[in-house]
Amino acid sequence: MQFIVIEWQVYSITKDPWSLAIIGLMEFVPAFAMALFAGHIVDQREKRNLLALCIGAFSLISLGLFLLTWPEVVGDWSTNTVLYSIYALVFFGGFLRSFFGPILFSLIALLVPKKAYPNAATWSSSAWQIASVVGLAFSGFAISWFGVHWSLCIVFSFVTLSFFTVFLISKKPILNTKINEPILQSLKEGLSFVYKTKAVLGALTLDMVSVLFGGAVILLPIFAQDILQVGSEGFGVLRAAPSVGAILTMIATAYIPISKNAGMKLLIAIFGFGVCIIVFGLSNIFWVSVVALFFSGVTDGVSMVIRQTILQLKTPDHMRGRVASVNSMFVGSSNELGAFESGLTAKLMGTVTAVVFGGTMTLITVITTAVVSPTFRKLDLRKDFEDNEAS
Repeated sequence: MQFIVIEWQVYSITKDPWSLAIIGLMEFVPAFAMALFAGHIVDQREKRNLLALCIGAFSLISLGLFLLTWPEVVGDWSTNTVLYSIYALVFFGGFLRSFFGPILFSLIALLVPKKAYPNAATWSSSAWQIASVVGLAFSGFAISWFGVHWSLCIVFSFVTLSFFTVFLISKKPILNTKINEPILQSLKEGLSFVYKTKAVLGALTLDMVSVLFGGAVILLPIFAQDILQVGSEGFGVLRAAPSVGAILTMIATAYIPISKNAGMKLLIAIFGFGVCIIVFGLSNIFWVSVVALFFSGVTDGVSMVIRQTILQLKTPDHMRGRVASVNSMFVGSSNELGAFESGLTAKLMGTVTAVVFGGTMTLITVITTAVVSPTFRKLDLRKDFEDNEAS
């Protein structure tokens, strides 16, 4: 919700796609640069307290954004000063975000038994998508009802609440036996594991490319304001549509096995995602755009569950922080880099051409992977399921 409100505010100030690209870049740079170091730190520290520390710091960023949109506070500031201050806070938010993924990925393994990993991955992703649906949809309406300033106040309130709920989780043991391992050796071990585990490497690479080139959602303020002309309420619906599709799919996959032919299913899902992005880019009808985004969420939900299941099943406990950090570099940071790519290509090619280009690149990547990597195409997780149930 915070990102969407700021995205809307920045574009309203500048009316320039490049400003949206800068938002993505400001979050990508620190998140990517810190990712491996964050994974090393997470594997060396107690997870519950580290999560509380990160959320506490994030609440200060939310407070800062709330104050930056308060006329009584920034009344004498120039537009550029406010804009650069927003970029600075987004930058620090990216720094913190590099820790969230590894911490949460590690905590799941400490909270559920191994035989429940696949199901836990589904429900964890579904919980994230529920928050995404509510946050994305409500953010558009909140901007219309309360304005940007008070919408950010709501964000700050809920982030503060989440800080206190973290302490409902008890402290967890540190499973890494190499507590004093040199940082460079630790980072090398994490990268080496991902590179040698082809199922993990293939899943991360595919998802990275689809997120990188399919980052059309960063351009939704332009579609909502200038192309579809549906205002902030329509913007909220457009932003929420992919998450609605994703959460419905994730709930379904909690009951439908995805272990058989997992590699082929992942390829098909990402191919479908690329098609949906192209349809969205070409549409100038609101309901067609909403449907295209909905099904982009459906296909993205399938790929997310399969990827998380592969990671949970293939990653040893003592390396979860570092592997999650590599995942963050591949996929999480690609969200912000994809936002930068979309904003840049929209500036150079035009908004519609940029979206169609991104979807086309996704299709080309899937087809190339299917042709050059028959091993990944034939990936099956049934034996991994059986091994985890036995343990």
